[in-house]
Amino acid sequence: MSVVLAGALDGMPAVALFLLVLGGTMIPRAIGAHVALDGAFCVTILGAAWCAQLGLYQQVAWLDLVVHTVATGATAALGYLVLLRLRLTTAEDRPRTAALVTIGLGVVLALVWELLELAGHTFLDDGIFVAPVDTAGDLAAALLGSVVAAAVVARRVARGPHRGAAA
Repeated sequence: MSVVLAGALDGMPAVALFLLVLGGTMIPRAIGAHVALDGAFCVTILGAAWCAQLGLYQQVAWLDLVVHTVATGATAALGYLVLLRLRLTTAEDRPRTAALVTIGLGVVLALVWELLELAGHTFLDDGIFVAPVDTAGDLAAALLGSVVAAAVVARRVARGPHRGAAA
């Protein structure tokens, strides 16, 4: 519904944004994520996209940092679960390792996001806001979100394999 509505309001860039979100919302379902992680991730990325579409980041100064914190945390936790499902990590039995993997994923994904923002600003639309202070704040918020997600993941891992990150 968002793809159609945003497309009608703002054309192809909005369609591309919401198709990206739509694709992202399939990931938790594809890997069998717990409904809480699925919901948190999907609501966060959809909300983030609508905030961008409606220009809310320019109107509410602190909103960008909150969204970067929550979105990165949810994405880092989901990324950890993806690695488990693909058997690319064996950290499911070690809470500290699971926490470090989650933090690392969050930070790397945040760096990639910021690089994509810069590329978007440079090559697609100079209306995409980039500035050193904004980028530094976004990365700090992403680190905070990753640390919170790591604490949640580590706690779930400590509960045991039957209640791991998907529980």
